[in-house]
Amino acid sequence: MDHNTTTNRATHELRFQSLFHEGRALAFPCDADGGVDTALLSARARDNYHRAQQAVGRDFAVPAVEPRGLH
Repeated sequence: MDHNTTTNRATHELRFQSLFHEGRALAFPCDADGGVDTALLSARARDNYHRAQQAVGRDFAVPAVEPRGLH
């Protein structure tokens, strides 16, 4: 299975909203349960994902699972 086919199956995104900058967020493709396949992310996206996870409650709100294409 190629990368694009797998990425297209990510029907949702896991969105980490900034606590301090309205409209600013980090979002990552995920399944309906919020599972992110980090192996499919670029190195930079993977670093941002881990940084966002560690900064929940400090810089980012608890992430929300949203259907893709809303933003």
